Amino acid sequence: MNTSASHRLGLVVGKFSPLHLGHEHVIGRAQQACEQVLVLGYSQPSFAGCERARREAWVQRRFPGVINIQIDDDWVRARCAERGLPWRPMPDNLASDEAQQDWLAWLLDGPIGLRPDAMFASEPYLGPTCERLARTWAQPVTPVSVDPHRARHPISARTLRQDVHAHRTWLHADVYRDFVQRVVLLGGESSGKTTLAEALAQAEGTVWVPEHGRDRWLACGGQLTLQDLVDIAQTQVAHEEARLSQAHRWLVCDTSPLTTWGYAGWMFQQQPPELTQAAMRRYDLIVLCEPDFGFVQDGTRRGADFQREQHAWYEAQLLQRTEPVLRVGGPLAQRVAQVQAALAELSQRGVQPGDPAEPPDPPEPS
Repeated sequence: MNTSASHRLGLVVGKFSPLHLGHEHVIGRAQQACEQVLVLGYSQPSFAGCERARREAWVQRRFPGVINIQIDDDWVRARCAERGLPWRPMPDNLASDEAQQDWLAWLLDGPIGLRPDAMFASEPYLGPTCERLARTWAQPVTPVSVDPHRARHPISARTLRQDVHAHRTWLHADVYRDFVQRVVLLGGESSGKTTLAEALAQAEGTVWVPEHGRDRWLACGGQLTLQDLVDIAQTQVAHEEARLSQAHRWLVCDTSPLTTWGYAGWMFQQQPPELTQAAMRRYDLIVLCEPDFGFVQDGTRRGADFQREQHAWYEAQLLQRTEPVLRVGGPLAQRVAQVQAALAELSQRGVQPGDPAEPPDPPEPS
């Protein structure tokens, strides 16, 4: 809380679809001038990839000290029921300024129960909105204009939505990471996954996530416990999450917790619930590498027969998944081209990372 502030409660309202550096500049100015700041976000309709939960996460990551209220019609309906208020549907984004201002005054006073004494924005609606709020509440609401000519951050959310990757420099890494799509490479031992992961990341100008299980196996001298496998799966996911902020458009993942889940069955005939849950982790594209890459025995592998057994197991497991699955084979250049063609198709279809999809069924035991 800013105890030397000019205002008690500042309001920043917007669609935040997505939350960009211009929005962040306004919120930061409000924090400097106010004891508390309410960041209120809504859009009707919402935009793909910018739903309420995601907007809430963005504001929480970037501004954990604000009052963060991101809403949709369901939120408003539930809040009205909780407070015994009649529900009023959210106005469409194309509704008149007067309709938007009337609904905002009702929302703040009723379902939210907060009356800001200042509002911060870069938009021309700032002055009329503050006048409407002040008139409705019979108390002053100070308009504070921040960078109205977009001199500091010449970007708009509409432009970002047209191609978020081309304009990613206007997003903080903690926001852009949610637009990165994950590509996972699966396959039996020595099926070229690591070679493909590195080459594909280089071709796409992004980063890749190495297989943590191999590092753990070497560190343990080849003697892994069941708990080691649980730790491997959790660490693999943590490494993916850490690399998202460095990725561009795609994050290439050399294996997934599904592989670790499989090894738990093959090695110990046990698959703990937390490992089963991790094996259900969703990816935007699953690439299954054919066992035609030339088997190389590096001292850690069990042999070509096990490679074929693994490949058949992956084929059966992937029949239960809802994500797109691509099978690649042949020389490295051919495999890279096959994956790149699939990625181009995903981009053309406008698939958003994290799009709602039926979660996969729990994998069948090994």
